[in-house]
Amino acid sequence: MDYQQHPILLFDGVCNLCNSSVQWVIQHDPEAKFRFVSLQSEKGQQLLQLHNLPTDEMNTVVLVDGEKAYTRSDVPLRIFGKIGGAWPLLTVFRIVPKFIRDAIYDWIARNRYRWFGKQEACWLPTPDLKARFL
Repeated sequence: MDYQQHPILLFDGVCNLCNSSVQWVIQHDPEAKFRFVSLQSEKGQQLLQLHNLPTDEMNTVVLVDGEKAYTRSDVPLRIFGKIGGAWPLLTVFRIVPKFIRDAIYDWIARNRYRWFGKQEACWLPTPDLKARFL
């Protein structure tokens, strides 16, 4: 896997909110910087183990960027910082203390299936996007 060249976003493959978020990143990443893998997949599980993260919890997205893995509220802020346009301006929310950002993130994560729904199986990318998925 190409861990160093591209940031890799690990996401809950059955979560509608997570799948929508991945599609949003794809739309706002014209340079195709990001790669994607579901937390439930074999490669996703390997990445979690590599970064000493739990393999049985699907309550956060994970961004592997270089040698480091980011979780919870740090993930969207890092994504905003890496995509173009005005989105990097949202990184100003890093001034909000992490315990507050993470509490809001955790509240949304706990309710995501109830609010946004859940799929029976992981979302499959279209053939033209398949190269961006591990």
